[in-house]
Amino acid sequence: MAAPPPPLTPDRRYLVVRGRLWRASNPQLPADVRDALVKELMDARRAVAAAKRTGDAAALAVARSAVHAAKLGLGERGPAWWNDGTPDYNRHLVHNTPYRDWYAALPRTEA
Repeated sequence: MAAPPPPLTPDRRYLVVRGRLWRASNPQLPADVRDALVKELMDARRAVAAAKRTGDAAALAVARSAVHAAKLGLGERGPAWWNDGTPDYNRHLVHNTPYRDWYAALPRTEA
């Protein structure tokens, strides 16, 4: 059975993985652009894995750079994709952010 997807904050800016906020992709990206960037990201992640398997440091650096570029394009890294002045809590523990009460109220699933 597949694990359920991680919860997405009510404003859809972050997903929560093991109690940490990770910036979600920009929902305003056109579908074709998003699809192309996700494909690039998956290809780059496969290239990272292949470079690790072969121990090729140069290929690993190139692949990691490609992952970073795709994540920048998706809005998951770099400047926040929203512009309402709300701080970016990317990589913060959820209990140290304004999302603390929302997260505490989520139903817990047993693993």
